[in-house]
Amino acid sequence: MRKIFNNFTSNPKDDILSGITVSLAMIPEVVAFAFVIGIDPLVALSGAFMIGLITALFGGRPGLISGAAGAVAVIFADLIIEGHDKGLAMDVPVDNMQYIYLFAAVILMGIIQVLAGVFKVGKFVRLIPHPVMMGFVNGLAIVIFWAQVKMFRNRSAVVDENGVTEYVATYMQGSQLYIMIALVALTMAIVFFLPKLTKKIPAALTAIIVVTAIVIIGDMEGVSTVGSYIRDGGGTGLKGELPTFNTELWEKLPINLETFKFILPYAFLAAAVGLIESLMTMNLVDELTETRGSGNRESVAQGAGNIISGLFGGTGGCGMIGQTVININAGGRGRLSGVMMSLTLLVFLLFTDEYIEQVPIAALVGVMFMMVIETFAWSSFRILRKIPKSDALVLITVSVVTVVFDLAIAVFVGVIISALVFAWESAKRIRARKSLKEDGTKVYEIWGPLFFGSVTDFNMKFDPKNDPDKVEIDFIEARVQDHSGIEALRGIANKYLDLGKEIKLTHLSPECKELLMRNNPEFDTIIESSIEDPRYHIATDLMDAEV
Repeated sequence: MRKIFNNFTSNPKDDILSGITVSLAMIPEVVAFAFVIGIDPLVALSGAFMIGLITALFGGRPGLISGAAGAVAVIFADLIIEGHDKGLAMDVPVDNMQYIYLFAAVILMGIIQVLAGVFKVGKFVRLIPHPVMMGFVNGLAIVIFWAQVKMFRNRSAVVDENGVTEYVATYMQGSQLYIMIALVALTMAIVFFLPKLTKKIPAALTAIIVVTAIVIIGDMEGVSTVGSYIRDGGGTGLKGELPTFNTELWEKLPINLETFKFILPYAFLAAAVGLIESLMTMNLVDELTETRGSGNRESVAQGAGNIISGLFGGTGGCGMIGQTVININAGGRGRLSGVMMSLTLLVFLLFTDEYIEQVPIAALVGVMFMMVIETFAWSSFRILRKIPKSDALVLITVSVVTVVFDLAIAVFVGVIISALVFAWESAKRIRARKSLKEDGTKVYEIWGPLFFGSVTDFNMKFDPKNDPDKVEIDFIEARVQDHSGIEALRGIANKYLDLGKEIKLTHLSPECKELLMRNNPEFDTIIESSIEDPRYHIATDLMDAEV
């Protein structure tokens, strides 16, 4: 039990105050993405509470904040539309069928994430190159910034000729815009300057309270608040109730292969995006706090949070970089900060909705703007000319793809480009030092990695037709890294044997020897087994039973 709740808190005051601050910053973002995908904001806020609480208690990274993030929400947008159409197409139409499919997809998403943690997929996030990480941070900062810019809009209901209500957004103008800008600037100023005077009180929370007080005492009209924002988008307010077990899910969900095939693509993509964003956010917190979290444990906790959220009528979610950075900057380091965020969010929904609805959107936007400024890797501009061009290309590409498409695609693209660059550079490093022994044997001393990228250069090092009758290939300074390398080695050996020449292969690992002899038992005579180099093993899944 002690292991589960380690790092619960080392500074209760900072964790509690930072958790309250983050819960306030959580509301408008979660509500905004709820409107984007067309669900009730209370469904998203309930999901944020449950996912945030479970991951805070059992996750692999104390201080990481999870909730109903936009990266996951947008994936379910099409599911909501198609789920509604499927409900209408049923012989007995079921109300809110889109929610039933959504909850089922969220549960399946959680199961996939738990399996990823159980099978230790989370460790592979450590393989993500640093330029990809910087590009991810920059791209996500831009996405969050643009999401805040959209808060400078008014939304109004428009009924078309068919009686369908649509919500049209137009940017603020005139005095309303100027007041919004002034309040945002005041919030940012408080967040920036207050820590220079004292760090005993959280700057972000103080800024929100001060700006809210100014708006209420000054009786400012036309100022967008949390309440007006929700109502303008078609919601009824923040007032909610305790999440209860969703019995409708099992009563109305068609449990068959067709349903599974319908929700699986959405669930899988959401699980992948959620894990990538959560684990990369975990990496960022590791760097900020100079500690290390557990990716596999975080994967299991994220999955468990989504399963519970789906069962109790909430939407899916993952780690949220914006709220996490706010938490870390406010001093939240322990699990208590995430727990406090979730419990405070629940208290807001149950008891203090009328007060939270009076918080100006400008105060929350100002806090998020400061978070964007602190999150963006400004050093990337300075180092672009100092790092390899390939790394600069990866950094810029990941940033752009994150903004234009989404995080998952950006990370995959960045890793693929980095892998191709690595393969190209490694292929150029394979060398063959040539020498002759006193008995006339020609020795090739191979240096460098032998893998799919270097196979062509490796083959070009040899001249079987013109070489003497005795040849020795020494791998003491080389490493055979994959099956392509094994096949290249097999091909070279056969070329010499076909010409009737004697060839010896030395300093190969036992795995290399066994793989070579599987199809060519006669190679037992050409592989020098009296001297084996125990320092390495072949990097192939065929022989590595430990992975």
